[in-house]
Amino acid sequence: MKIIGSSAELTAHLAEIKAGGATVAFVPTMGNLHAGHLSLVQQAKLRANIVVVSIFINPKQFGANEDLASYPRTLDEDLKQLDGLQTDVVFTPNDKDIYPEGVQSHTVVTVPELTNVLCGASRPGHFDGVSTVVCKLLNIVRPDVALFGEKDLQQLLLIKKMVCDLAMGIEIVGIATARADDGLALSSRNGYLSADQRTKAPELYRELERVREAMAAGRRDFDTLCGEAIQRLTKAGFKPDYIEIRRRSDLASAQAEDTEVAIFGAASLGSTRLIDNRQMDLSTASAR
Repeated sequence: MKIIGSSAELTAHLAEIKAGGATVAFVPTMGNLHAGHLSLVQQAKLRANIVVVSIFINPKQFGANEDLASYPRTLDEDLKQLDGLQTDVVFTPNDKDIYPEGVQSHTVVTVPELTNVLCGASRPGHFDGVSTVVCKLLNIVRPDVALFGEKDLQQLLLIKKMVCDLAMGIEIVGIATARADDGLALSSRNGYLSADQRTKAPELYRELERVREAMAAGRRDFDTLCGEAIQRLTKAGFKPDYIEIRRRSDLASAQAEDTEVAIFGAASLGSTRLIDNRQMDLSTASAR
């Protein structure tokens, strides 16, 4: 496993590899790796000759009062796990490498329409930070394929749109959300939960499942379904941000005649913000 901290060095290294005809798969992360990240790496190994994983805590996607300073930094353990998977290259740039003139002076990539709803409404500027850093990382690595988890489905959809709109010629693959046995979506921020909160946390997933089951049974009163879920979460001790049903194609509010939809949820438990989603094809009532 080769560890590279400079974008210039990484570009040169990969150019040599690609000249020999090898294909490259890319998994961008912010570190503090869990089983969900590792499943992305395993899937990447099936799709290309060389797997590149980046570890970069992107300051541009954190709001002024968010957890940038306290975000878990576990580089040594992350590298050990990636080495165990026989990862080919790990890219570990610093802020200066990614934002040489500073975060505020850097060009911003904005994906319209998908950016300011759901989590984007609650976290202004967050998705501009995501699309900007992912665009830059993709331009540095220039992979054939890049893999992202479906836990943050909004992020996945806007990255797909960005890559398409900018004609980047990279295949973007979404990988199913990795979950604990009790249904909780794996997340680096789950480590913030107290023991009692960790016991309660899967209720967000269960509420999305209740909504999904009601829709599979034929209910199409989407606003009422979401309102009921929010009430139950509040009673359970959560501070819900939203439960919403939206079209997967453009994140517009779902209508009764729509088929490809997703149930999105975000709620805080103590100081920890949890997100999750359930995707559905209403023409068959199938879900994932």
